[in-house]
Amino acid sequence: MRSITKTFPGVTALADVNLAVRAGEIHAVCGENGAGKSTLMKVLSGVHPHGTYTGDIRWKGEEVRFGDVRASEHAGIAIIHQELALVPGMSITENVFLGNEPRRFGAIDWTAARHRVLELMEQVGLREDPDTLVKDIGVGKQQLVEIAKAFAKDVTLLILDEPTAALNEADSRHLLDLLRGFRRRGITSIIISHKLNEIEAIADSITILRDGRTIETLDVGAGGVDEDRIVRGMVGRALGSRFPEHGAEVGEVFFEVRDWTVRHPVSSERLVCKGSSFHVRRGEIVGFAGLMGAGRTELAMSLFGRSYGVWLGGRVFKDGAEIQLRTVAEAIGHGLAYVSEDRKAIGLNLLDDIKTSVVSAKLRKITRRGVLDRVAEHRVAAEYRESLRVKAPSVDEGVTRLSGGNQQKVVLAKWMFTDPDLLILDEPTRGIDVGAKFEIYGIVQRLARQGKGVVVISSELPELIGLCDRIYTVFEGAVTGEVARADADPELLMKQMTTEKKPATP
Repeated sequence: MRSITKTFPGVTALADVNLAVRAGEIHAVCGENGAGKSTLMKVLSGVHPHGTYTGDIRWKGEEVRFGDVRASEHAGIAIIHQELALVPGMSITENVFLGNEPRRFGAIDWTAARHRVLELMEQVGLREDPDTLVKDIGVGKQQLVEIAKAFAKDVTLLILDEPTAALNEADSRHLLDLLRGFRRRGITSIIISHKLNEIEAIADSITILRDGRTIETLDVGAGGVDEDRIVRGMVGRALGSRFPEHGAEVGEVFFEVRDWTVRHPVSSERLVCKGSSFHVRRGEIVGFAGLMGAGRTELAMSLFGRSYGVWLGGRVFKDGAEIQLRTVAEAIGHGLAYVSEDRKAIGLNLLDDIKTSVVSAKLRKITRRGVLDRVAEHRVAAEYRESLRVKAPSVDEGVTRLSGGNQQKVVLAKWMFTDPDLLILDEPTRGIDVGAKFEIYGIVQRLARQGKGVVVISSELPELIGLCDRIYTVFEGAVTGEVARADADPELLMKQMTTEKKPATP
């Protein structure tokens, strides 16, 4: 890709970007949120067709001008987006061949499709019945379905945008091993990821973008490339620490949950929270660690106005008095706020602009005699945009046009606007870059210094250890342990995250 420039109204997403990828290598593209990584890959794959950008793309020595995604797929290029393009209500077979169905005598040949999909599933290490509905398999296996779908189109260049962002450690390792196997077969991969340890482990070359421009390309095989070196290229400076200094004074216990028990919304015999108890002090950052499916999100959502599952029992106390959290409105009224792990499906309305999103959780704060004060709405949103450093031309910008890190900041602003006493953050830095992570850590610590309580749910143990004052571990719906920051290490946390809680000795 030579001198690629791509603009949107009011924003230059790419400015004279160059990218050269060798056949058969794994090439990583790194950069902060908003650096232009995904936009560059959308140009390469025809999502942004020829004519909407300037510059040249040369593929196997020849200039190409892709008018749409089908054209790039015909050339052997396939892109797998961070938000998977699968139909949940269709089977694995139907998804793999959607729009590319094998035909015989003008009709879909399902026998041929089934035989072919079994071959493709074998190639990507997916062991499922091809007739299984996609909604009934985990995110890690859905990622493999997407790769099988790409292989059905005879891919020679596979582009993966944040492929491990939503995966647990085991699924992430499997996917990276799969990419290594593809490399041995001569298949080229371009991977976008914010998990720098994975990039360092798997990439042959790394191209770094910053503010829509190419900064440098690193040859990993030449040596001298580690996480700190990648960070320095991404942010333009060295980060002495991945976490800001935390100097909050922790006060008394002000929020307490006792014996919280919740049933799965569909499986009546399954408990997603089993007598869970925990507490939070003022000015304290409390972490929750657990493997995917352990019940951390279920605990948070069920507390926040019983937004998940069927409540069976448990009590909640705030400042020593028992409170009821039967609805989201009651939870907000008692000073709770919940930033969900899925900012696009739950955290934001993607049809809204920034200013509408920021004030949406507590409109009465800017309502005068039943009428929304538009001037106040704009002023409040502008203040948060400045204080949280949201990169956008104005607060009138649609949230769907923002990068993942900036969308996350808008969700944070929305709940900060409600003046919460307890802020629950579920995977607050998933899919965002190291620079934006540092900024969000700073916001969390600033809230703690104001005397608020913060709960952080994260799949990244180094994040919990670096950020939190105390960490609770969760296994199969039960809180199995509590570890102080000074005693926390990955081995101890992993042991408690994978061990059933022992009953108390009489």
